[in-house]
Amino acid sequence: MPDIYDIAILQEVQKNAKITVKELSEKINLSPTPTFERLKKLEKEGYITGYHAKLDIKKLGLSLMVICNVSLKIHQKDFIEKFQEEIIRFDEVKECYHIAGMYDYLLKIVVKDMDAYQQFVSKKLASLDNIGNVQSSFVMIELKEDIGCLIEI
Repeated sequence: MPDIYDIAILQEVQKNAKITVKELSEKINLSPTPTFERLKKLEKEGYITGYHAKLDIKKLGLSLMVICNVSLKIHQKDFIEKFQEEIIRFDEVKECYHIAGMYDYLLKIVVKDMDAYQQFVSKKLASLDNIGNVQSSFVMIELKEDIGCLIEI
């Protein structure tokens, strides 16, 4: 179980994945060597699963973000697993959640424009056998995106 220093490390690397061990050690009031050892231990134990760069998608020409709700026709294990295997292969799908409620899956899709989304839906999503219903909501303004999580001591 992470102690107070481990939690401080996790909080800091969530804010800045490029933080140096020296900077990190100063922020958590621990010398660099034990800070480095703790960081490596947190990685090895799976608390830290990767480091990511946040990109400005609009500068990359990807101006349309869509929240897409998907219902499956058949809810048997094999059909669910097949859908999951297929949907994660689509580059346009940035996030996919199996959810409870009116729909079975919530997808976050990022594409260039409405034409690209229409192509994605008609050529890729509709090609999946078990799609029952698709409902799309188009993001107008992204008010908050925080990939970190709240860690309490």
